[in-house]
Amino acid sequence: MSSATRFRRLGAVSIITATAAATGGSILFSPNLATNDRGGGPAFDSVRQKIIDPNAVIPSRAAQESVLSGATAANALDVLVIGGGATGCGVALDAVTRGLRVGLVEREDFSSGTSSRSTKLIHGGVRYLEKAVFNLDYGQLKLVFHALEERKQVIDHAPHLCHALPCMTPCFDWFEVVYYWMGLKMYDLVAGPRLLHLSRYYSAEESLELFPTLAKKGNDRSLRGTVVYYDGQMNDSRVNVALACTAALAGAAVVNHAEVVSFLKDEANERIIGARIRDNLSGKEFDAYAKVVVNAAGPFCDSVRKMAKNDAQPMICPSSGVHVVLPDYYSPEGMGLIVPKTKDGRVVFMLPWLGRTVAGTTDSNTDIAVLPEPHEDEIQFILDAISDYLSVKVRRTDVLSAWSGIRPLAIDPSAKNTESISRDHVVCEDYPGLVTITGGKWTTYRSMAEDAVDTAIKSGKLSPTNGCLTQNLRLIGGDGWEPSSFTVLAQQYVRMKTVGGKVVPGVMDTAAAKHLSHAYGTWAERVAAIAQDEGLGKRLAHGYPFLEAEVAYCARNEYCESAVDFIARRSRLAFLDTDAASRALPRIIKILANEHSWDKARQKRELENAKQFLETFKSSKNAHLNDGKH
Repeated sequence: MSSATRFRRLGAVSIITATAAATGGSILFSPNLATNDRGGGPAFDSVRQKIIDPNAVIPSRAAQESVLSGATAANALDVLVIGGGATGCGVALDAVTRGLRVGLVEREDFSSGTSSRSTKLIHGGVRYLEKAVFNLDYGQLKLVFHALEERKQVIDHAPHLCHALPCMTPCFDWFEVVYYWMGLKMYDLVAGPRLLHLSRYYSAEESLELFPTLAKKGNDRSLRGTVVYYDGQMNDSRVNVALACTAALAGAAVVNHAEVVSFLKDEANERIIGARIRDNLSGKEFDAYAKVVVNAAGPFCDSVRKMAKNDAQPMICPSSGVHVVLPDYYSPEGMGLIVPKTKDGRVVFMLPWLGRTVAGTTDSNTDIAVLPEPHEDEIQFILDAISDYLSVKVRRTDVLSAWSGIRPLAIDPSAKNTESISRDHVVCEDYPGLVTITGGKWTTYRSMAEDAVDTAIKSGKLSPTNGCLTQNLRLIGGDGWEPSSFTVLAQQYVRMKTVGGKVVPGVMDTAAAKHLSHAYGTWAERVAAIAQDEGLGKRLAHGYPFLEAEVAYCARNEYCESAVDFIARRSRLAFLDTDAASRALPRIIKILANEHSWDKARQKRELENAKQFLETFKSSKNAHLNDGKH
């Protein structure tokens, strides 16, 4: 970029920033940002009480399936949701809290696809703001308004699973210091009342104190300082599972490992009136009738649409996002690193996450697959990109886990042209009775769900008892949780563990207590009680705080039906350390076998399936560098 172009851009930022400051920031705030009149009242209080009830019990999977199979033509569900990712579970929660009868089916497991393979950031979209300014694109600006509004809500709704994270942007000349400082101050302004913390500049010396592995020189340039701004970070699949369980407590029938095999149609009215569903655990098939079906199948939404209409035009342009996990010493606890422009113009980040460092991401065309795998060149691209900014050697042998996720970028089938693929979401009904919601991002799942339910209500002429309540509704485990809640676990519980055939006590140390508190919120005491009362207090893997009690708890309370469900989505062991997850499998399977009454043959299948699953996570131990594939 030429100096003249850069200074023209800088001028655009300063003009808009100055205008915003002069008008009190009013031109930057979306109309509904400051007002929030939803949530509260008898309907909200009733739903909230169900979720925070200390005696609440999550309905069993069998009970949930019986509700679905009992939905007849004469007694149909209001809404049947296909897809148990963030959007699908968000739709189920939104619809059931409006007083509608709701069912949800997910072919694999809640969060098994894109929703567990995200960047782990809850962000407003700094890059979209840059495009909005320099391209004078109001559509991009609206995206930022929307995402910043939702960002704060996601963090508020699951405070035990989400938090604000400072992100450092290194600057190697004084122009970059001014450019990024002004741009990020504008980001603060746009956030308005949803601001997490103010951004600020740190000198080179201060930056190295905060981020010791940061390079003092990059490409023969000296570090001039850094600009630190704040976005949110989350444990994505656990938020997703919390959404599913919260919807279940509120009255929705949610069933994982259940697949839609065909649609039920009213041929006279040419309308979808339900679906034929196969339970993938038992093989049993049944019909579930519904007034409206919502397709929230993420990257697979086109295959669902084609079940209804063979010639449906594609809506999905899939993109691959690869991430790698490295040891904790690559990044300090509580500070991320954002590289705004790599050699080929992509953004790369390196963030602390659950005691390790996650780095990424790529953005390249890909084919849709149930278990996408990262290519070796994508992994190497990430390692090369971060090595330019670090003083430590970045080694392929340090990669503990690497995964690929598919972003379902959306094309609106009703749009007149497809020149720009939307980063926003799309809601459409291209066959009567089938509403499709796709696109968007994790940060905006709640408002995406709200839009989908609004459309479903119109499509099915449904009669909700109240409006949307999800703006102020905390997820299971979030209401009443405080950052200090872990101290109760540390003080009041012990980890009784079986060692050499004997049950011996172990301290509920700070690491285990903090982990349980953050993973389960106010329900953590239930997990601690299992560890104490049932002798399941042993750690599953050396160096990680996951306890045996969690396997039993998740089988009983979180629809954990397989070993992969646990290592990938209930705990994050597969994502954090593939080798550690592999070593923990025999014990995990033994506990699940006890909970679900599995025979030896089923236990053997579980081990084989889990090993195959872990092969798709290209850690240094299972990387195939010379197989011709990469």
